[in-house]
Amino acid sequence: MNAIARSLLLAICIVVSTSVFAQNSSSNKAPQYKVDPYWPKPLPNNWILGQVSGVATDKNDHVWIIHRPMTITDDEKGATLNPRRSKCCIPAPPVLEFDKKGNLLQAWGGPGNGYDWPKNEHGIYIDPNGYVWIGGNAATDHMILKFTQEGKFLLQIGSPGESQGSNSTVQLGRPAHMNVDPLTNEIYVADGYLNKRIAVFDSNTGAYKRHWGAYGNPPSDEKAANFNPSSPHFANPVHCVRLMKDNTVFVCDRANNRIQVFEKSGKFIREMSYETDTKGSGSVWDLIPSDPSQKYLLIADGTNNEVTVMLRENGQKLGSFGRSGRNAGEFHWVHNIAVDSDGSVYTTEVDTGKRAQKFIKTK
Repeated sequence: MNAIARSLLLAICIVVSTSVFAQNSSSNKAPQYKVDPYWPKPLPNNWILGQVSGVATDKNDHVWIIHRPMTITDDEKGATLNPRRSKCCIPAPPVLEFDKKGNLLQAWGGPGNGYDWPKNEHGIYIDPNGYVWIGGNAATDHMILKFTQEGKFLLQIGSPGESQGSNSTVQLGRPAHMNVDPLTNEIYVADGYLNKRIAVFDSNTGAYKRHWGAYGNPPSDEKAANFNPSSPHFANPVHCVRLMKDNTVFVCDRANNRIQVFEKSGKFIREMSYETDTKGSGSVWDLIPSDPSQKYLLIADGTNNEVTVMLRENGQKLGSFGRSGRNAGEFHWVHNIAVDSDGSVYTTEVDTGKRAQKFIKTK
């Protein structure tokens, strides 16, 4: 091969290599977001929110949140005191539905006949059939509830009182989150703040199906140190569960700073550590795919107060948004996360955060 041919071949190799690198670099470029400071619109009826402990979207791109009226201070609900302290405000009902523009569509929830409303609301999920599921994490909140979108009660799994431990087939232990499989109508429960497992039930009848702990093993209720990404057991809380299109189950082992991935049967597949130096309340509070192909995951990190974009296949961190603070786009204890069909992201905050925010996908 003469010098000219070698030079041409080298040039071609450089062009091809550069092209491949550019494609890989572009394909791994993180989605980017900006806050919508005007979402949601002011609530009617002099209402105010407490800790907002769950968010979900439905097939109509309506946004559902659940909050904790009992966390509203006397100073915040001065209009309800006797004698009245101030003109504002009144606790809103626990469940609120908004449209994408932030308009309130309806609100309902609270104690009623035939079911046990949780004392400390935690988690909301709209299943593929449009039913609304909620949970709670107070000391005796060992149940999840199913309602129609109009607030009609349909089903309760578990009951208040005493938990029966992580291997019970009839009782939960302060459940945190849930997801329904559209293929089998099974509901997967992140169980939870007391138990240390994923529990699966029939979403129509409430019948027990199966459960598992970390690495697909039987769960243990033994006390163990948190912040151990190699722990043989889940830590409390087991804070989220998400079913993916490839039939895998992603689990937030929040206080062990890791994500574990399973088959629907509970067979362990792999795990991904995340922000392992984090202490406090742990780093993996919630996760959800950001795009229809489920290439990217969004991680709500309530200790570091940011939302991270990572590759679902390997956990590579690509970017993040948010920081600790009270301004629009900042977080205090970002707790849950949801995505609509446009790729917009909705977050909620607990502790003294007490709000929901919207972030619009810019590219």
